[in-house]
Amino acid sequence: MDYKTIGWGIIGCGDVCEVKSGPAFNKVNNSKLVAVMRRDLSKAADYAKRHHVPKFYSEASELINDKEINAIYIATPPSSHEQFTEEALKAGKPVYVEKPVTLNSASCERMIELSKKYNNKVSVAHYRRALPIFNKVKSILSDGIIGNIRLVQLSVLQQPKRNGIDPLEVQWRVNPELSGGGLFHDLAPHQLDIMYWLFGEPKQVTGHSMNQSKNYNAPDLTTLQAVFDKDIYFNGVWTFSVADNCKGDVCEIIGDKGKLRFGFFSNSNLEITTDKGTEILEMTYPVNIQQPMIDAVTKYFRGEGNNPCSLEDALVTMKMMDRTMKM
Repeated sequence: MDYKTIGWGIIGCGDVCEVKSGPAFNKVNNSKLVAVMRRDLSKAADYAKRHHVPKFYSEASELINDKEINAIYIATPPSSHEQFTEEALKAGKPVYVEKPVTLNSASCERMIELSKKYNNKVSVAHYRRALPIFNKVKSILSDGIIGNIRLVQLSVLQQPKRNGIDPLEVQWRVNPELSGGGLFHDLAPHQLDIMYWLFGEPKQVTGHSMNQSKNYNAPDLTTLQAVFDKDIYFNGVWTFSVADNCKGDVCEIIGDKGKLRFGFFSNSNLEITTDKGTEILEMTYPVNIQQPMIDAVTKYFRGEGNNPCSLEDALVTMKMMDRTMKM
């Protein structure tokens, strides 16, 4: 079913909805935010008041069955994504679901079957696909500016949060029952999805994880190696227990004629190094970082474009992440 105007309902109006996504639903064409839901009704009411949202709920089922809502954005922890996706699809409403799409690949496969069963649309919030910096990276690779790609080196190095994991709002991210793993599961979906988007489905994947700091009951160090088509080798490391003066966020794509260097989680410049020297392109993110993706999803739900990120796409990323869950 295609719609003239997408009337959105948000399940889980927490931190991610404050700036990254929530305001964007009222900024793209043919889209409006009708209602939000949070288990704590006072927090849902506060969000609605501050963001001028007409309705708010404390029960997801009430929001899903609101007749003014014809599309659902699921922004809860991953453990509830499959359940809420099923409820929304059963009610005849398409779904935009946060990353990681769910806890593991088996759950994602069930979500794919649900989408087929109810014959409705699901898009996944791998929103970096829609950002200018990554579209520029894709264009540079397509144009062969750095030649044949040989190696991708990626590292995310972060310091531990004070008192283990702080504040309380992020504790679910290091509870595997809610998040699927540790902070790797929160950050890596963005990066691994971009690797798949750039290079296709990997031919080989190996990985490992461990809990070095014992700050919480989840891995705080993860490594992942993959081989993509044309023998492109990827090596990634994510660690969340290093000193503050060691933190970093770097991705290098290295070819036989040069390399690209950029970060994923900060306003990063894009460095292009060839035999002509190094060129630095100044890149910025939108204020509401998900706005370009929400615009593409809205068009897809209205029948005006293709799915910007399908459940099948997200399954590739989930399978890669599953290979790292060894402790």
